[in-house]
Amino acid sequence: MAERLVDLSHEIEHGMVTYRGLPSPTISDWLSRDASKARYAPGTTFQIGKIELLANTGTYIDAPFHRYEDGRDVAGYALEAVADLTGVVVRANVGAKRAIDAARFTGGDVKGKAVLVHTGWDKHWRSETYSSGQHPFLTKDAAEYLARSGAMLVGIDSLNIDDDKDGTRPAHTILLGAGVAIVEHLTNLASLPDSGFRFFAVPPRVRGMGSFPVRAFARLGS
Repeated sequence: MAERLVDLSHEIEHGMVTYRGLPSPTISDWLSRDASKARYAPGTTFQIGKIELLANTGTYIDAPFHRYEDGRDVAGYALEAVADLTGVVVRANVGAKRAIDAARFTGGDVKGKAVLVHTGWDKHWRSETYSSGQHPFLTKDAAEYLARSGAMLVGIDSLNIDDDKDGTRPAHTILLGAGVAIVEHLTNLASLPDSGFRFFAVPPRVRGMGSFPVRAFARLGS
């Protein structure tokens, strides 16, 4: 099979809502092309952009510092923890049930792998339904199983890897406590095979951030 790349990220644009109630990004020119004409030779223009955004915008990765004060921040991730990982997809279209328990993951080898949970919830992206509180999520026992089994990273194409009605956030607590990276708001997982691909979700090396947007993608083929 010829090698190809599959984009698994949502596009970030001015004013978009990732999580209802949180600030949306503001994207603007710091230096517009018109204004730049005064700085450069005739016919030469540049644009320098400015963006103000919450770290939890679009498709993003969580580091232990997101949950734990003394945890590693996104700058502390080794590339080996977030790039070129063996990937597997777990199909978990649970419908109205919502909860994804450990039984969905048993029987498969997840040690050292990026485990991507395909729920199909991304079809509701940027709609009222997406943030309606009805999204699929991992149960406490699922998170415990994945952490115990040595998953390197767990991603999901849903609003939150936890039930956002549960203030204890067991999936975040267990996975980040075990050093397992979390990627939320993935998309396009239907385009991936169940296995046989490499996964990438690399944040910039920003100190003091527990979360940050990533360009998540998969590499298929040899």
